This record gives sequence, C-alpha cells and structure tokens, in this order.
Amino acid sequence: MTTPLDKVIVIMGASSGIGEATAKLLAERGAKLMLAARREDRLKMIQAAYPQADILIKQADVTDFAQVEAVVQEAHKAFGKVDVLFNNAGIMPTAPLAAGHRDDWKKMLDINVMGVLNGIAATLPIMEQQQAGHIIATDSVAGHVVYPDSAVYCGTKFAVRAIMEGLRQEQRENQIKSTIVSPGAVQTELYTTIQDKEVGESLRQAQQEWGLTSEDVAQAVVYAIDTPDRVSISNLIIRPTQQQV
Repeated sequence: MTTPLDKVIVIMGASSGIGEATAKLLAERGAKLMLAARREDRLKMIQAAYPQADILIKQADVTDFAQVEAVVQEAHKAFGKVDVLFNNAGIMPTAPLAAGHRDDWKKMLDINVMGVLNGIAATLPIMEQQQAGHIIATDSVAGHVVYPDSAVYCGTKFAVRAIMEGLRQEQRENQIKSTIVSPGAVQTELYTTIQDKEVGESLRQAQQEWGLTSEDVAQAVVYAIDTPDRVSISNLIIRPTQQQV
C-alpha cells in the first residue's frame, strides 16, 4: 500500500504534460495541491477527476510575478504552509540562430527563466519563515549539453540549472531543498511551440516512437518530493533508453 504524502504542493504549469501527470500522481497519494496554469479549463478537468483530493486551482501566467505570488499566497492561506513548489512551465520554439526568431527568444527567457525566478521569489519568504521547503524545476538534458538549432533553448535550461544550484547553496542552512529534473525527449505538447511545423511534427513522431511518457518523469518528481528532509536530490537526468544526446 502506498504511503500517503502529507504535503502542500504548488505546481506551476500543471495543465498538461509533466505537470498534469505529477498532479495526478500526487492527488492519488493524498497531497494537498494548488494547481496553476494559463488554461483553467484543463485544471478544472484534473480537479473534477479527483473529487476526493484536496485540490485548489488558479489561472496564472508564470511571466507575471503578481499572478505567481497570488497562487503561492492562496495556497499558503488555504493550507497553512507550502512544502513544495514545482516550477514546470516551459516552451521550446527551437530554430537556428540565423533564423533570427527574436520574439521566440524573448518568450523562452520570460517563461523558462523568469518564470522559475518568479516562482522562487514568491515562495522563498514563506519557506524561509518555515525553515523548511523544497523547490523543484523542470530542466532538460538541454541544460547539460548543447546541440544545433537549440542554442537559446539550451541557454535557458543551462540558466535554470545554475539558478537552482545557487538556490541550493544559499538556502541549505534554512533546510530548503533544490531539485532539477532533466528529461530527454518526452511525449508532451512542447513540440507545438516550434514555429517550423515540419520540425515540430518530426519531433512529435520521435517522441511518440521512443520518448518518455509524462508519467515516467512525474514518478521521478514524486520520488524527489518523497525523500526525507535530510536527503536533497539535486539533479535527476532521465533519458529515453534510445536517446543519443
């Protein structure tokens, strides 16, 4: 029998993919959840699927600090604490640098990097007061290696890796843990953020053929959350067995 998980967990980017799969696993474990994303209708579907679970939902854009702060504050007010923040929102509009997709570059920086920083800034005051907490971010294999046509995406994921390691070092004496989960190819909707539809479709087919499922990654997230306070999982790299990079 699975042990109940008595923790308050905020998930940013919870409406699909890894965030949705993690929310479902945690709901089954009995965690108290605050789920946030831009697509509120998707959040309502998750909430409705687990009527026995303690799930709050809130529409939010991770690029807007005020909205992120409102999510965290509402969770704290409702449940009295915030044990875990999972920064999961991200986009991947890959293209060669020569294509000059400056708008995509800015969106990636705003969502992939500032979104993580907004979550950290909104949550740290509560966790410092608690003298306990755990902040998790979805990184990527692209945060460890660089490959063509993904320089900016890789840059954002390298940045997240650096930020989360800095967080670990700064907050270790406050008993605040830091984890990055770095998946390889996963069967998610991330391919839809690529402008070049042919490239996006090629990625989708590869993901479907040999990529990880969102549930595979969610299990790793839950594993990290479920470790004792004395244990801090700094980084989990999860590749499909057939992935080369």
